[in-house]
Amino acid sequence: MKDVSPKNAKIAIYGAGAMGTVLGTLLTLGGQENTWLITRNRAHVDGLKTNGATLVCTAEQKELSSPVKACLPQEMSGKYDVIFLMTKQRQNEEILQFLLPFMHENTIVCTTQNGLPEPSVESVVGKERTFGGVASFGATFIGEGKVALTSAFAGMRLQTAGLIENSEKAKLLTDVLSLAGKAINNESFAQKAENLQGARWSKLAINAAFSGLSVVTGLTFGEIAKRKKTRKIALGILRECMSTANALGVTLEPMQGHDMQKLLGGNGFFKTRFALFALPFAMKRHSMLVSGMLKDVQGGKKCEIDFIDGVVVQRAKQTGVKTPLCEKVVELVHGIESGLYEITYDNVAFFKSKK
Repeated sequence: MKDVSPKNAKIAIYGAGAMGTVLGTLLTLGGQENTWLITRNRAHVDGLKTNGATLVCTAEQKELSSPVKACLPQEMSGKYDVIFLMTKQRQNEEILQFLLPFMHENTIVCTTQNGLPEPSVESVVGKERTFGGVASFGATFIGEGKVALTSAFAGMRLQTAGLIENSEKAKLLTDVLSLAGKAINNESFAQKAENLQGARWSKLAINAAFSGLSVVTGLTFGEIAKRKKTRKIALGILRECMSTANALGVTLEPMQGHDMQKLLGGNGFFKTRFALFALPFAMKRHSMLVSGMLKDVQGGKKCEIDFIDGVVVQRAKQTGVKTPLCEKVVELVHGIESGLYEITYDNVAFFKSKK
């Protein structure tokens, strides 16, 4: 890695949908000279090649545009120094087997996938290559080279850490991502995760609560936090996740700039009343975000609910923690996928209210 600089490293954004297009565009705008946006979506690749990438920054009320390098998976060639894995987890083994010929011994494979994806990556590419990345920003796909970035620049973060401590690789990855931060004047964008599992579980809690309920109800994260019934359910899911993480010995990292455990955890009437009051403010930066899983289901695809609320349920069973709200979200989402239920706010009636 000694001969590789952040600007000339060969970068693959594999799975350049909404989030991947944002990252690839920001890297390019920040001066990374060899970033490739790779996706199976031919129309999106054609749009990127013809018109470049356009980020519609809804929270900033502006647009960012840049020419970018883009290709289909079958058009890939050579070896990549860093591969950001930004696909859905459902096909990790198949995708990583495909990517192996494009890796050299020191390639960094950084999974920014939601949930707890590192074990599935490590099993194919090895622990030495595997890095985890926790992205704290949101985006929605428009198509043909365009995506909407729904987070404010100042609040965007991407924390990374390797499964094995390697200061040289860690520095390269952080320096590469710092170029993306440079594009939005955010020096805090690239961060080394000192507690990767804590960061993973903090984001997993947010996704389990808000992404899951977004599929069930069709609401944005802000609407979920604002409405009385969904706010209460979301808080309950957050607390199920926090209890599971605590039982597993994981210390949660701050999320959305807040100590979730302190702000939203605990028991009793007054702590719950305060948490319900605080939740909309804690989610303010990402109030316009809708779940990518909702987009998948609306498009007739299977979503990743088993890797979000479902993985919480699985891990909770190892500890004895009860997760009835997460279980209900999984049940409802699978029901929506199979046509048993519709996406509607009325689905909140399926959640039993605690007295």
